[in-house]
Amino acid sequence: MSGSEPLQRARSAALRLLSHRPRSEAEIRKRLSGRYPPSAVDQAVRSLRDQGLLDDAAFARMWRDSRESSRPRSAAAIRRELVSKGVDRQVADETVQDVDDEDAAYRAGLAFVRRLERADLATFRRRLWGHLERRGFRSGLSRTVVDRLWQETRGGTED
Repeated sequence: MSGSEPLQRARSAALRLLSHRPRSEAEIRKRLSGRYPPSAVDQAVRSLRDQGLLDDAAFARMWRDSRESSRPRSAAAIRRELVSKGVDRQVADETVQDVDDEDAAYRAGLAFVRRLERADLATFRRRLWGHLERRGFRSGLSRTVVDRLWQETRGGTED
């Protein structure tokens, strides 16, 4: 096996991983380590980074945009997800600094409210509150959104 063969294999494996979804540099390193020599992994990652195919800041923005559009989470929850995927904390902080938690909580709650059509006030509050809490929203914000959605969907009736 020539010296460049492990590099080519590592690079091909990384490209296959990236073809499924964008990934952080740490995710690629983790998936390649153990299967390829460390020097091949380093060179493959450097090559992909130089070509713009591996960019943690771009990955973090894509992750945030995906969460905001389809599965709203709090800024803190998105930051935790990014850090768990190996994105540098400073990059994660910069990425989520403009996330509007109030808007995200409202959108997350609005999508869930459809499931609570027949729920009484206590059940509505408990289930919607839990849904928002699991998505990382603060208690005070969750309370505000629950009350707002109850008013909007039920006109304030206590059922």
